[in-house]
Amino acid sequence: MKHYDILIVGAGIAGAMCAHKALSEGKTCLVIDRNPFIGGFCYTENINGIDVHKYGAHIFRTHSRKVWDFVNSITPFTPFVNSPIAKYRDEVYNLPFNMNTFHQLFGVTTPSEAAKAIDNDRVHFENPQNLEEHILSVAGRAVYEKLVKEYTEKQWGKPCAELPISIMRRIPLRMTYDNNYYPEKFQGIPVLGYTSFIERLLKGADINLGVDYFENESKYDQVADHTIFTGRIDEYFGYKFGELEYNRVGFIHIHYPTDNFQGNAVVNYTDAKIPYTRSIEHKHFTGVDAHGTIVSYEFPLGAKYPIGNEPPSYPIDDERNNTIYAKYLELTKSLSDKVTFFGRLAEYRYYSMNDIIEKFI
Repeated sequence: MKHYDILIVGAGIAGAMCAHKALSEGKTCLVIDRNPFIGGFCYTENINGIDVHKYGAHIFRTHSRKVWDFVNSITPFTPFVNSPIAKYRDEVYNLPFNMNTFHQLFGVTTPSEAAKAIDNDRVHFENPQNLEEHILSVAGRAVYEKLVKEYTEKQWGKPCAELPISIMRRIPLRMTYDNNYYPEKFQGIPVLGYTSFIERLLKGADINLGVDYFENESKYDQVADHTIFTGRIDEYFGYKFGELEYNRVGFIHIHYPTDNFQGNAVVNYTDAKIPYTRSIEHKHFTGVDAHGTIVSYEFPLGAKYPIGNEPPSYPIDDERNNTIYAKYLELTKSLSDKVTFFGRLAEYRYYSMNDIIEKFI
């Protein structure tokens, strides 16, 4: 087998940026992935002319003009402002929590009226001990009961009274009529889809898909001078200290013959009776002119959902998992000359797409 400067395990955005950087420095790269496709959690598939985000909505965002210029130099991005709505039973609310939301909840029309209504609705806790107490003390009963409680409990599989404050420590209560969910100056979606974006990042690398690093570890350890591992750190070490938990999500993709099914790209369902947390109508991301539409429904699967059925999604920031990760992190120190652990799964931390790219730009 050909020898390479670098072996990259994982063809998601972390692996792709590592490859792009190495290739720009004149190094040779082999990128492998157990999936039959590149892109990882950002994978998009063109179906009936619509780029479908197969693992949930991915809106690229950054404050950095340099980063925005970089991603557009790889493939054009079309501006897109994420303005989701929330459905609670037969009621519809704007997100994030802003003057539109407060008007819908309290009937207020000015920031001073909204601030007074929220203050009157708060439940005072001198030292909040859990997510429920935190939200009630900061945002009040109406926001908590209609827009946070059932949605969050559905998503995490636990009562809010048992969830840590860290899940939702910052609760922006915006006193403006602004439905822009993210604060970043630059926001958008690649016109050709994320798979094409990542494919261009990987240009010049050799790519082997549908292969499992762990099924032939000894061979792959000898194929390059250095390995960049972007997969699960607990799997790399044979789950020696136990399995790290993730909140996983599953998706069902449905084609509808209508050209506009829900009128918005993202809808959150904050009612516990609805089994899914979100629905995503993909054609609204880029305004593509295609007959029919595709809507993806996102279902929470729980931290202990069996390995192999759905990709791990969100690391769980709690004492148990952080203690286990610290043990794995200690093991990596003796391998630093041979292996670099990078990315969401390898570092057991949440990365936005811009977080990954900003490390290289």
